[in-house]
Amino acid sequence: MSKKIKIFDTTLRDGEQSPGCTMNLKEKLVLAKQLEALNVDIIESGFAIASPGDFESVKTIAQNIKNCTVASLARALPKDIDRAWEALQYASNPRIHTFIATSDIHMKYKLRMSPEEVLERAVSMVKYAKKYCSDIEFSAEDASRTNLDFLCKVVEEVIKAGATVVNIPDTVGYTTPDEFFKIINHLKLNVPNIDKIDISVHCHNDLGMAVANSLAAVRAGATQVECTINGIGERAGNAALEEVVMGLNTRKDFFNADTNIITKEITKSSRLLTSITGVGVQPNKAIVGANAFAHESGIHQHGMLAERSTYEIMTPESVGLSTNKMVLGKHSGRHAFEDRLKTLGFNLSKEDLDAAFEQFKILVDKKKTVYDKDLEAIITKESISIPQIYSLKNFVINSGSSITATASVALLNEDKLTEEVATGDGPIDASYNAINKIVNIPFVLEDYSLGSVTEGEDSQGEAVVKINKDGKSFTGRGLNTDVIASSIEAYLDAINKMISEITNE
Repeated sequence: MSKKIKIFDTTLRDGEQSPGCTMNLKEKLVLAKQLEALNVDIIESGFAIASPGDFESVKTIAQNIKNCTVASLARALPKDIDRAWEALQYASNPRIHTFIATSDIHMKYKLRMSPEEVLERAVSMVKYAKKYCSDIEFSAEDASRTNLDFLCKVVEEVIKAGATVVNIPDTVGYTTPDEFFKIINHLKLNVPNIDKIDISVHCHNDLGMAVANSLAAVRAGATQVECTINGIGERAGNAALEEVVMGLNTRKDFFNADTNIITKEITKSSRLLTSITGVGVQPNKAIVGANAFAHESGIHQHGMLAERSTYEIMTPESVGLSTNKMVLGKHSGRHAFEDRLKTLGFNLSKEDLDAAFEQFKILVDKKKTVYDKDLEAIITKESISIPQIYSLKNFVINSGSSITATASVALLNEDKLTEEVATGDGPIDASYNAINKIVNIPFVLEDYSLGSVTEGEDSQGEAVVKINKDGKSFTGRGLNTDVIASSIEAYLDAINKMISEITNE
């Protein structure tokens, strides 16, 4: 019988620390609900003491997620643990995740503490956290560079203090699969009470081995893997959830292990994260990249036509990919539309369904063929939309190769209509300059990208814009068959998020 590996998802905590991956509260909740649909075992919802925003995120997710354990990170300090519990107390299954560094380099230069002091702090803070809830995870930060005898001592003592999970992180992505296997195996052989807890691993990808190290740890006896969707995270990122899960799923014969993950939700989870953050994955990314199931070589194509398993070790359907076209058109009814949504895995409230159907009707007037990806894009856009402080009334563009681009943009702010004209280096720059005149709030445009949702000349253009104000980034997304309209929508979406946060501070 294969052993069950718990999946601890830290996309909302460690993943969000990745540059450009900041999310607002509504986006975090939408993603948390998708992680619940993915059936992860633990959602690390944030670092409650880090900021008021993080606290609200942890609290809101704790209140809304019922089928997963919800965790908050906390340093080995009473104030951190108090704050974590203040947010987590609403969770059906709360977990406090406390940590302190144990490597010589961290203890000497960062903590300025002796090994004895670190051990005492670790034990006392696990005991302190235990008064709030039964499920306590302890992480020995930089464990892969920690003296093994000291690591064994720390692990043994925090288990005695009440830890239910002990995490062995490769914090700086330093270790290798063989070495990490030996570390986990050494703990299994030398910590007498280690069979009482889950051994967790948290690997970073600085040398490109986060997934390999995580899987090596599973072979050595780890029972929990910490990872993120698309592998996002600090520096080079974390172990990618989809790669860990499908590695175990595809090679059950080798690992003799499995997870509770509903693998058909993987692609949807990846796309949702990309839509929220605006950070895409490279085409050759394993499992969720655009080319992951593409075959161009004649030899490969011939083999695939004869027998798919010649060049595919897993099916596209197993991770939620579908080549089906959505054949609904402008004369399709609401029932058929709702049925197709359910087939794609979307179960919307009446209010959300009404909004999505309205957007669908607008789209089918512009496109001959509507694909499933178009529908997914509409649903994602609707689910993470925010109050429209500024909304687009209309725009007029005058542009050409021999004239300076000019844009006239009219925006609604509540019932007030404001129109401005501006020039720029092209129609989009001109439009943005006109909007800047109306909004009149200084910020920096960090990034702009434009891509198509599906194939075809009538494809929807998906624009992603990132703006920065006072060191904080805001990502906006626009979706329209008119690329200028989608670019303006994305810019306004980012601006509305920025103003919403300023207003709520």
